[in-house]
Amino acid sequence: MGNLTDKTIRAAKAEGGEQFLADGDGLYLRVRPGDSPKVWFYRYTMGGIARKIQLGVFPQMGLANARTIGGEMTGKRRQGIDPIIEKQAAETAAKLAAEGEARAQARAAARVTMAALFERWAIVDLARHKDGGAYVRDQMTRHVLPVIGPLLVEDVRKDHITEVTDKLLAEGKIRTAKVAFGLIRQMLRFAADRGIIEFDPSSSIRKASIGGKDTERERVLSEAEVRELHSKLPGAKLIASTEAAVWIALSTCCRIGELLSSRWDDFDFAGRIWKIPETKSGRPHTVYLSKFAAARFEDIRDTALEKRANDEKEGKLLKPLVWVFPDRDESGAVSPKTVTKQLADRQRETGAGSKVAKPMARRSSRTEALRLTGGYWSPHDLRRTGATMMVALGVLPEVAERCLNHTEENKVKRIYQRHSYENEMRQAWALLGERLELLTSNEGNVFIGEFGKTAG
Repeated sequence: MGNLTDKTIRAAKAEGGEQFLADGDGLYLRVRPGDSPKVWFYRYTMGGIARKIQLGVFPQMGLANARTIGGEMTGKRRQGIDPIIEKQAAETAAKLAAEGEARAQARAAARVTMAALFERWAIVDLARHKDGGAYVRDQMTRHVLPVIGPLLVEDVRKDHITEVTDKLLAEGKIRTAKVAFGLIRQMLRFAADRGIIEFDPSSSIRKASIGGKDTERERVLSEAEVRELHSKLPGAKLIASTEAAVWIALSTCCRIGELLSSRWDDFDFAGRIWKIPETKSGRPHTVYLSKFAAARFEDIRDTALEKRANDEKEGKLLKPLVWVFPDRDESGAVSPKTVTKQLADRQRETGAGSKVAKPMARRSSRTEALRLTGGYWSPHDLRRTGATMMVALGVLPEVAERCLNHTEENKVKRIYQRHSYENEMRQAWALLGERLELLTSNEGNVFIGEFGKTAG
């Protein structure tokens, strides 16, 4: 029988400082002044060294329980077992067991299919895209998942990835093969970052081996071609908003994807300001609209408001005007591929020696409608053309680069040169707009030569 009772323990107080109340056989209760908890300890000497081990707090650990544990430790000491060393060994074993369980869970997590991995990637990363990941999902669903979707992530090897890209390359879809490879690589890196796989099998595949090295396009429309484009656009039977997008891309030097995903809330028409919140460079960009560019946006807005008024008269359910270029059901922005495809379809060569044996069905009257003297052009060529025209009009190259929202390559300049170039950029866009206004003017019989040269 020990020295302590439940009653004496509850009544115990430490008036003059910390006290240890002995119950016997190495069991002690520590009592401190105030409201500090009363704690059980087991004290003993082993190998000539005095040691103590904390057992628990009273009353959560009662007297009987503390005596039982203390008695077990006394028995182990008599067998030559140090209670502290045994406790440390038990804690180490528990930790190793937990780590083993975590590794087992990681291995189990790895046993997911590529299709399941895509869904997780879509929830975490793709949902932040402006289109909610619709474009990526379309590419993956059409070209990637039918081939490797059923495979376990941990079983994917280089040859599985190249099976996807080689199939596309064999069909002549070089750009699609490059896009598919890039998406597979992003998804596998996502898996590696989360421990789903230890090694990304795409890391040892050279990008250049997928359809060859990317070539940098240098296509710039001449001023004569800008006039040619102006004369051809009305007969190309484009959607009105697409025709406006062509001139906006040229007059603002914006990326077509950033233009097509714009919202009406991004604009201040009174100040002629367009704020692009999310760009390829990862930082917002402000475009100071020229009269030429603002007029095109206003045309799109007026058409949308007119349609809305007609829908209201017909009693149709009205949706908020959110997107400048909405998709068919107005639930989001139109895909960037829409404009690119409309323009490409109207530049298809036909006849002897052309790659297209005959015009596309239902597009016979429009094939080659927008092909210019200098050959095929793309929306991105408009961006390059606009910047080139700026420089030809006397705009400093560094200002044109700011209008393009390019990142300064020189790290020192990036850090220390914080001039906003706001006024210079505003003037650059104004100059470009005035020049385009002249080039697209139907007044007079003025010949426009190369950039900055006008001849009567």
